[in-house]
Amino acid sequence: MTQDLLRDLQADRVELTAIRHDIHRHPETAFEENRTADIVAAKLAEWGIPIHRGLGKTGVVGTIRGKRGEGRSIGLRADMDALNLQEKNEFAHRSIHDGKMHACGHDGHTTMLLGAAKQLARNPDFAGTVHLIFQPAEEGEGGARVMIEDGLFEKFPCDAVYGMHNMPGIPAGHFAIRPGPMMAASDTWTTVFRGSGGHGAMPHMGTDPVMPAAAFVTATQSIVGRNVSPQHAAVVSVGHIAAGAYGSPNVIPSQVTVRGTARSYTPEDRDLLERRLGELVQGIAAAHGCSGEYDYLRRYPPLVNAPAQTAIAVKAARATVGDALVDADAEPLTGAEDFAFMLEKKPGAYILIGNGGSIEDGSCHYVHTPHYDFNDQIILTGVAYWVNLVHAELGQP
Repeated sequence: MTQDLLRDLQADRVELTAIRHDIHRHPETAFEENRTADIVAAKLAEWGIPIHRGLGKTGVVGTIRGKRGEGRSIGLRADMDALNLQEKNEFAHRSIHDGKMHACGHDGHTTMLLGAAKQLARNPDFAGTVHLIFQPAEEGEGGARVMIEDGLFEKFPCDAVYGMHNMPGIPAGHFAIRPGPMMAASDTWTTVFRGSGGHGAMPHMGTDPVMPAAAFVTATQSIVGRNVSPQHAAVVSVGHIAAGAYGSPNVIPSQVTVRGTARSYTPEDRDLLERRLGELVQGIAAAHGCSGEYDYLRRYPPLVNAPAQTAIAVKAARATVGDALVDADAEPLTGAEDFAFMLEKKPGAYILIGNGGSIEDGSCHYVHTPHYDFNDQIILTGVAYWVNLVHAELGQP
């Protein structure tokens, strides 16, 4: 990080921290980020940045053109939405809305991109165009896909697109990235086993769907263990089982619902998981004299970093914090991210910035937990990364 850039950003520290705390106090979930979008739009307008609103319902896009003339166009993306989760923190900027909180750091992501917007607007010393993409509904609702369907890349052409996410457990201000698959595809599957049900004391008088459901839950683990190549990674997890009535334990239910998630990194493994789960449902149900219904919903695709853009992101990260604090061959994550939809359309790269602490010793709280909070100390590091990325892509000042 150059001394001139560091000096400029230090002057913004108080303002950016206040913005982050304000957004954190007023969390808004998927496609309801109206107040957050108003803040983003007002700040961009204050800094003289043209804005467009309405893509993906509440999305905001700002555009900065470099003073060196024509060149490539790139997109920088930040997510804005919060989670449906009750916050348990007690600090002054805790959520004022029961059941909603910024438990994934999107308040910090929005703030870091705003900080970069301010810096780039006052010193647009590059050739080309930067589109600042403030996206709604990352948390499970595919806001990136909706923005794309609304014409994001037709209205704002991008030669490359970049994203960033904080990560608790990585030291504050460190960066981690890898070329190729960085995060997994996220799919949801649902099965329903049906039988006649009956009296718990006379199971021979009917067909019991609990038996195939129980066998199915165990058998799901054979897919990864015996069908997926040992050189690949995949996950099948059961997250929901529903059957019968609590008050009637002597009744064999007539149906059992089992739902879960599947994670994979390649199209071939994704196809395999979908096919094998369905085969297990039908085969196990038939073996127990029951019927089985099955639905497999493909949600987020795998997030795959393009090698060339990953190299540019690594260069920008090293310019920000030095070589020693950048892991350019990080382990892939089984979590999912809807930025993957953008990377299906455009080459780009997604990087992790350390939020600090250690999961093992309890010195930090992971994302999606009620005590999580974004680390204000990394705001300027994230801003500097964005600025250095622009210069790495569009020309050094």
